[in-house]
Amino acid sequence: MKCPNCTAEVSETAAFCQNCGFALKGKEPMTPADEFRQKAQQRSAAEGDTEKDLWNGSFSPKAMYGYWLLATVITVASLVVCVLFPLPPLIFFIVVVDFAIWLGMGAYLLYQRMGVAYHLTSQRLIHHVGILRRVTNRIEMIDINDVSFEQGLIERMLGVGTIKILSSDTSHPSLVMPGIDDVKKIAAMIDDVRREERRRRGMFIESI
Repeated sequence: MKCPNCTAEVSETAAFCQNCGFALKGKEPMTPADEFRQKAQQRSAAEGDTEKDLWNGSFSPKAMYGYWLLATVITVASLVVCVLFPLPPLIFFIVVVDFAIWLGMGAYLLYQRMGVAYHLTSQRLIHHVGILRRVTNRIEMIDINDVSFEQGLIERMLGVGTIKILSSDTSHPSLVMPGIDDVKKIAAMIDDVRREERRRRGMFIESI
């Protein structure tokens, strides 16, 4: 016989369609629980299996503002030292240290902006890493166990922060996402999608 919902071939004795989960009750009246499972499975088949793009993000330059401020203070202080103690070896050392600090922070920002990207869908969190050699990691939303975020003082003022994700994914059990703009909203979005995907998958398993 064929399923009246998806027209797939099913066994005559089957209670539910193995393809879409439709309740095959014939003329026998369905209980409220059966009706609920049938509607949930129909919605899952029609909408839930369609992966939707929800968010694309990367490292925000605003996350570096505190470090830029600290580097500026260090540079100004070093210039004062150079004026007070105009010794060539000391001046050379200070210039090298200041240059290394600014170069290091610039390189870090460039790498984070060009080499790290995140893509959130209704089913997965995709993490891209690398500039010359690109590595892509995928974490199924149903595998995510915990979502948290943290912010420093300046980060709270700017709305940026670091998201930490713990999952049961064997290849990527822990993911740290620094410099996420609007961090509170994005962390809540990931957690909501995780809960919704678990609820949807739970309904699907219960229905079949």
